[in-house]
Amino acid sequence: MTIAVVGATGLVGREMLTVLNERGFAKHDIIAAASAKSVGKQIAFADRQLTVQSVEEAIAARPDYAIFSAGADASRQYAPLFAAVGTTVVDNSSAWRKDPQVPLVVPEINIDAVKPTDRIVANPNCSTIQMVLALSALQREYGIRRLVIATYQSITGTGIKAVRQLEAEESGEWIVENGERRTENIEMAYPHPIHRNLFPHGGDFLPDGYTTEEQKLVDETRKIYADPSIAITATVVRVPVVGGHSEAVNVELRREYDLDDVRRLIATTPGVVLYDDPAHNVYPMPILSHHHDEVWVGRLRRDPSQPCSLNLWVVADNIRKGAATNAVQIVEELLKTRN
Repeated sequence: MTIAVVGATGLVGREMLTVLNERGFAKHDIIAAASAKSVGKQIAFADRQLTVQSVEEAIAARPDYAIFSAGADASRQYAPLFAAVGTTVVDNSSAWRKDPQVPLVVPEINIDAVKPTDRIVANPNCSTIQMVLALSALQREYGIRRLVIATYQSITGTGIKAVRQLEAEESGEWIVENGERRTENIEMAYPHPIHRNLFPHGGDFLPDGYTTEEQKLVDETRKIYADPSIAITATVVRVPVVGGHSEAVNVELRREYDLDDVRRLIATTPGVVLYDDPAHNVYPMPILSHHHDEVWVGRLRRDPSQPCSLNLWVVADNIRKGAATNAVQIVEELLKTRN
């Protein structure tokens, strides 16, 4: 079998290669593909070095699967070309998520949404993946009426440029006065300093005042759960954290619940860890999720202000389960049904 990783030199692309190695794909032919400026570079994979190829060369190789993390524009351009030669594309960008003909998949929830004829499968946004997986058993058992979400998202969700900005600010390479930078040694990923700061801005602002990151939580949750009636509102906050997204989620269920049953459902959801003993300071944190594939859930409690409602705190590594691992898991599940 041949698998291409498109965007292999980026933050998520490199993690995809790591996950492929960890999950037993090193025995297969792996193609590392990237933009023209990266062609010819060497990338370590398992016990060998991969020479970065152009995307056109990767298409010509007719791989069985192509896992994309190259941005929406590249996905729109190249994913159909891979599909045309029989390759199944798993795309990590926003390019195909809203397309009604393209399945949007978290394998533990809705791998059945992928038909045998589908050649493009969309990977959801990182903040969506962890939340819908954490709540999936509650959706099946009780139904979800409404979600109120506040996310606290790692800078790694923006990419390596954001990591470099934070490191430069922490090291003093940038001097920040009155909330503004004073030197320009490194390109800024954000319109404001991120060190010792946070801001309610993820993605681009839309005409209604929400951002694209917030709208993704609305649209993608409804599509994955196949329930357009769920009322959802979200606020996305970027925080100076490397290695994990956190979410405060208020859930209104469609009928009254038993809190012990909710705990049981969450604790037995594949890929989810119930980590909840606040009396002993046990609750999820990004530092615990970093480099792990599990979604961590804690601070589980009833909301006394609203019937059928509860609050919880959800944390996951946005580069792992929120991107690379979920994409590789899709490939794994498709291999079970297509081979």
